Amino acid sequence: MDIATLLGLIGAFGIIIAAIATGGSIGLFINVPSILIVIVGSFAVVLMSFTMRQFFGSFKVGLNAFFNKPINPSDLIDVGVELAQIARKEGMVALEQHEVENPFLRKGIMLCVDGHPPELVRKMLNKDINQTIERHEIGRNFFSTLGNIAPAMGMIGTLIGLVQMLSNMDDPKSIGPAMAIALLTTLYGAILANAFAIPIADKLALRSNEERVNRNLILETISAIQEGINPRVLEELLKTFLPESKRTTDEEPR
Repeated sequence: MDIATLLGLIGAFGIIIAAIATGGSIGLFINVPSILIVIVGSFAVVLMSFTMRQFFGSFKVGLNAFFNKPINPSDLIDVGVELAQIARKEGMVALEQHEVENPFLRKGIMLCVDGHPPELVRKMLNKDINQTIERHEIGRNFFSTLGNIAPAMGMIGTLIGLVQMLSNMDDPKSIGPAMAIALLTTLYGAILANAFAIPIADKLALRSNEERVNRNLILETISAIQEGINPRVLEELLKTFLPESKRTTDEEPR
């Protein structure tokens, strides 16, 4: 569970609800037509920009903003150096008996154990990286598009409400409900975009970048193992994936 995403989401909606509650009845801010225009309308418009498979798949990608378990690159470096030492001392086949938790690293190790040439292994792993990043990019674009569409749908709802209000100025009772739709749709659109969709898109972009760095680190690890690079040299090579401050810390005597 990503605590930052959860706390941010709860905090944002909590502040909004608290502000509404302290200023009057929460029921005044609930309007079914406005909800339909913004929520259902926004997702319907977004659907036009994606295929059905991409549309529903994006919800699964969106869960990465909440339930993704970050992988520490330093841990991957330690595992990679250990695997390189095993391969150097006992041979490539010995890696098959070593338990590897990371699925992508395990896939690369199995390709090495099966005796595939380095060029083919790198090509297959690169393709895997590109496909994964592409899926993440589609998910990020989905929520980014939702963040752009929601305020526009809110504005459409506002215009609908204003038209209804102006066309019934002779009936005072109809002015209130029409104005409610006009104002609430704008509010709903702003909340959906700025308190949910855009932050989720930004978090998915962060997760995608982390995934790209970690997978490229693993790719370099697999290539180095196949080339028989000295584990100490490999460690220094992989540390280039870490921030400068982290590299300095890791280089201190243990």
